[in-house]
Amino acid sequence: MPLQRRLPKRGFKNPFRTEFSVVNLEVLNRFERNATVDVEALQEAGLLRKDRAGVKLLGNGELQHPLVVRVHRISRSAREKIEAIGGRVEVI
Repeated sequence: MPLQRRLPKRGFKNPFRTEFSVVNLEVLNRFERNATVDVEALQEAGLLRKDRAGVKLLGNGELQHPLVVRVHRISRSAREKIEAIGGRVEVI
């Protein structure tokens, strides 16, 4: 019997799921102080994959200077770190 018939199908895969490109906070240090970091700026810097629908910012690493960040999703720790140093977060 073929392998795909011997192994059970596990779980449910949603065909309409939205996949986000994940960007960590530490890579935003390459942008200048008080710069606006949005999807276009991240694409120009080569930080995004083309097959993803949105951008999610995670809180790994430390940010050295304040930025204005416009992303689709953001983790709680990333939001706290950005606002603690005087930056601003806008969810689009």
